[in-house]
Amino acid sequence: MLDLTRVLESALAPLASERDAAFRAGLTAALPALQVFAQSLAGSAARADDLVQEAVLKAWANQDRFVPGTNLKAWLFTILRNHFYTERRKHRREVEDVDGVMAGQLVALAAQEHGSDLQVVLSYIARLPAPQREALLLVGAQGLTYEAAAEVMGCQTGTVKSRVSRARSYLMERLSMPSTKVPA
Repeated sequence: MLDLTRVLESALAPLASERDAAFRAGLTAALPALQVFAQSLAGSAARADDLVQEAVLKAWANQDRFVPGTNLKAWLFTILRNHFYTERRKHRREVEDVDGVMAGQLVALAAQEHGSDLQVVLSYIARLPAPQREALLLVGAQGLTYEAAAEVMGCQTGTVKSRVSRARSYLMERLSMPSTKVPA
């Protein structure tokens, strides 16, 4: 991904302005967070790479639409999220492997013991309703504020807070963790 960014930078270097330089710096800084968010949505590293690449290309092509001084990371997350859901809608029409021929060719690698706890947590996160999972990942994993997550998700801040709270309660219950409520 960084190579792609370097190629774009070298091709457009003569036209770069101060605003372009700030945009490139913000875009480059957001790449790791975009990768993590894409991985949480897509479930596979290869698919996540594709999502990040598409989001970066769309952001680059539409950087004139970005308003300097606003949250670039939230804008990039919105682009990535919208692209992911657009592709999901397109893939609903694909034919399944009913007879199992393709599935029979897949090989499952042995699970590593050190990752088993993480797999349990990830399996519970995957069972969350999509809005709760998305809110939890944006706020908990990506470190966005509730306001920024609400902007990405296109809903009210209180809705994000509620979704994160329900998701955390669900995970704590499933993982048999004691409640960490702070007395008022």
